[in-house]
Amino acid sequence: MSKARTEYLCRECGYRTPRPLGRCPTCDAWGTFDAVAEQRATPPARRAANGATAGGGVQFGRPGTGPVGLDEIEVSGFERLALPMDEFARVLGGGVVRGSLVLVGGDPGVGKSTLLTQVANLVAGTSGSALYISGEESLSQVGLRVRRMGLQARGLRFASETDLDTILGIIQHSDARLVVIDSIQSVMSANVDSLPGSVSQLRECTLRFMQLAKATGVAIFLVGHVTKEGAIAGPKVLEHMVDAVLYLEGERFNAFRLLRSTKNRFGPTHEVGVFEMHEEGLVEVDNPSALFLAERGEAAPGSVVTVTLEGTRPIMVEVQALASKSSLAQPRRTANGFDTNRLHLVAAVISKRLAVPLWEQDLYLNVVGGLRIDEPAADLAAALAIVSSARDRAVPNDLVAFGELGLAGELRSVGQVERRLREAGKLGFARALVPEPAGATGRRAFPKDLGVEVLTVSTLREATRVLGL
Repeated sequence: MSKARTEYLCRECGYRTPRPLGRCPTCDAWGTFDAVAEQRATPPARRAANGATAGGGVQFGRPGTGPVGLDEIEVSGFERLALPMDEFARVLGGGVVRGSLVLVGGDPGVGKSTLLTQVANLVAGTSGSALYISGEESLSQVGLRVRRMGLQARGLRFASETDLDTILGIIQHSDARLVVIDSIQSVMSANVDSLPGSVSQLRECTLRFMQLAKATGVAIFLVGHVTKEGAIAGPKVLEHMVDAVLYLEGERFNAFRLLRSTKNRFGPTHEVGVFEMHEEGLVEVDNPSALFLAERGEAAPGSVVTVTLEGTRPIMVEVQALASKSSLAQPRRTANGFDTNRLHLVAAVISKRLAVPLWEQDLYLNVVGGLRIDEPAADLAAALAIVSSARDRAVPNDLVAFGELGLAGELRSVGQVERRLREAGKLGFARALVPEPAGATGRRAFPKDLGVEVLTVSTLREATRVLGL
């Protein structure tokens, strides 16, 4: 047997190095390296499984595992479990796929356990039994939480266990079609000599759950902790091993929760489901646009409505801006729900192209409702809100605006324009201010059934002139 050597393993991302480092070169985390001993010799069982023969020849693989053609692949067994929770099903691409392994992350207390308990209860009531295994709560604690939510939990079974082999045995001896593991950081394998939640434990446990899901067709949901930066704790390979990665987001003092997919092998990524937290759990929000605009009052300076796309779903939100005289040598730039670097860019374009003296004013930008906008389509709304506040002139309440802003002050078109316009028309907006399509010389002929009048502009200066700002 070869001599064991010592390596150093980053507990955040799994990076290995032969010598200790202060900072990980992969994830830039400080003080995260732990010494681990690793045997480099191939285990006898592995050598035997590789098929070594007495004559010295080696036969790899198992009989009947050769490649096949596309017409030989059977897909009739591919199905989704019926799930009467449209927002959750939307994020997964239409429902829970049998044999899938899904990782769900989120901040502590955001509602991960609550949401997955509700999902397991719905699957147990419509598609067969479900299993909820908690490694962080006792059965009494789980029972109190489920009763507080008012769930009947017929067909839903509970267990409290942290040993991997015991959990796998419970799943194999049950008839569950969906299993929730809460959480993957609390599960440990006796075959790995490290603490629960370590890189080695997470990799081993996730691999075993993945093998079980593919072999039995049971859908398994893994609850994952997140780091202070908001990423799922553990090595990045953890997200590569699973079929889908979902994040449950929400502010502590806000009742709204957003379920967002960042990876999905069975549907579109970056889809968003909107929920509202109540005493009985998370309740679906069928029309998030109407909810985010429900408390919008009369037209006021600094308020503009835009349409953003979350995955394939258009959502209307209000962008608010406040420009006030600064007493600081370096004016303040603060954004909530909007990228701060993008705010600096928009402010610089306004100052240069419209001669608005923002260099002497503090700027505050807020996206109402706790939603975060990451796409550049909100540039036009942010710019109009800032100009509106700086000049103390209101944008009409029946107008919606979206478009990307360039450094020369030009406006560029964005994707899914008609889908955004239909959402605006559905909520009663009369006009929409959008950029002219690339190469167009006049007004674009949009369909007449959009329910909204389309105003096209090519520059930010033209947009402010049309609105009288």
